[in-house]
Amino acid sequence: MSRLLSGLTGTIAKAGVAIAAGAVVFDNAVYTVGPGERAIIFDRRSGITGKVAGEGANLVVPFLQWPVIMDVRLQPSTINSETGTKDLQQVKLALRVLSRPSVSKLPTIFQTMGMDYRRTILDSISNEVLKAVVARYNADQLLTQRAEVSREIREAMTRRCTQEFNLVVDDVSITHLAFSPDFEKAIERKQVAEQMAERAKFVVAKAEQEKLALIVRSEGDAEAAAVVSQALQKNGQGLIELRRIETAQAVAQDLARNRNVTYLPRSGQNVLLNVDGAAGRK
Repeated sequence: MSRLLSGLTGTIAKAGVAIAAGAVVFDNAVYTVGPGERAIIFDRRSGITGKVAGEGANLVVPFLQWPVIMDVRLQPSTINSETGTKDLQQVKLALRVLSRPSVSKLPTIFQTMGMDYRRTILDSISNEVLKAVVARYNADQLLTQRAEVSREIREAMTRRCTQEFNLVVDDVSITHLAFSPDFEKAIERKQVAEQMAERAKFVVAKAEQEKLALIVRSEGDAEAAAVVSQALQKNGQGLIELRRIETAQAVAQDLARNRNVTYLPRSGQNVLLNVDGAAGRK
C-alpha cells in the first residue's frame, strides 16, 4: 500500500512539474502587441529577424527568441536651434515635428539607431536643415514669409528622414522665432517710421483734397458772381429789389415766430396797445 501511495505521489509530482514547465514555456512562447505598437523578433542564433509582428497575440520560440515592442504612433518632437540669416542676423527657432517610423523598416531602424531613434535622427537632421534653409532668407523675410519657410523646411526634412533614415515626417511648423534684442528694437523703430510716413501721406492727400475743394468753391462763386453781374446789366436793379423783398420777408417770418418780439405800429394806429383809450376810460 505504501508503495502504491509512493508511486502515485511521484506521478502527481511529475505531472505538476510538467504542467509548470508547460506553463512557463507557454508564457514565453506567447506575447501580446498593444494598439499602436509593432514587434520585431530577436533570435539568439541570427539576431534581429526581418519579421514585424502586428497587434494582438503572437508566438515565438521560447528561450531562443523574444520580442522587442516598438511604438509606431505619430509623436511630436520639439527641436531648438540658433542659426544665422542671409543678412547675418542671429535667430532662435523652435521647430515642432510630427513623425512616425516606417513600419516595414523597423528592424533596420532598431539595428542602426536603437529605441531612441527619433531623437537621434531629428536632432541631427533638423539643425542641418534649419541652417541651410534660414541662410537663404533675410531676417525680415522670416517674419513676412513664415509659411513659405516652414514649407521648405518640411520638404527638406521629409526628403532626408524618409530616404535616409526610414522616418516618416507628417508635419513641420515653426512655433517660436526670436531675434537679438537690438534687431527687434530696430524692427520696432522701422515700423514706427513706416506708420509716421503713412500718416504724413494721408495728411498731404487730405490737404490736396481740401485745396481742390476750395478751388471748386471759388470757381463756383466766381461763376455765380458773373451770372448776377450779367443779370444786373440786363435787367437793371430789378434783381436786387427782388432779393431785398425776399430778405425782408424772411426776416419778418423769423420775427413773427419769436415770442420775445412785440410789434408796435406807427403813431396814430393803436392797434395792439391803445394806451390813450384805456386812460380815458379810467
